[in-house]
Amino acid sequence: MSEMPAREAVAAVARWWWMFLITGVLWLAVAFILFQYDAASAATVGYLVGFMLLFTGIEQFLVASAVAGWKWVWIVFGIFFVIGGIWAIFNPIGTAFALATSLGLLFVLIGIFWVVEAFATRGANPLWWLGLISGLLMVGLAWWVSQQNTAEKAITLLTFAGIWAIMHGIGDFIRAWELKRLGRLVRSA
Repeated sequence: MSEMPAREAVAAVARWWWMFLITGVLWLAVAFILFQYDAASAATVGYLVGFMLLFTGIEQFLVASAVAGWKWVWIVFGIFFVIGGIWAIFNPIGTAFALATSLGLLFVLIGIFWVVEAFATRGANPLWWLGLISGLLMVGLAWWVSQQNTAEKAITLLTFAGIWAIMHGIGDFIRAWELKRLGRLVRSA
């Protein structure tokens, strides 16, 4: 790709910087709802899970259309994700309850993944040990959460989801300003 079309492509993408501002505000609004610790908070978690499953299902269908072999695997997973997403959207409180009751298992799986990833990237990542520590802490958090009753697990779920939403919103603000800055750099060059 020559320099001029690449600059035009970057400038075209950079024009959409304001979309990240909007999504950042929306993520902060979601965090505000989550930190209310009421039925609306639980429903919000259920809706978030539902939409994430729907988008993941659609993504599986797109991958199936692009790969050469094993298309059926992507399609089957896509169907499962879409069905799960629809169920979650129509039953958001039940989804939040199911997620809260399985929070310990979810945390231990994430922790194991982080530990394995840390060791797998040890040769290329000088900070691999941070992933190892994070994974071990997540496994410890899984043990702590598994000792809680369902109501405490629900509050823990809402707290973690709220913190995640805040971080996502702040990340979107940073992306917006970086895209805006990149657009100015491309136009001035």
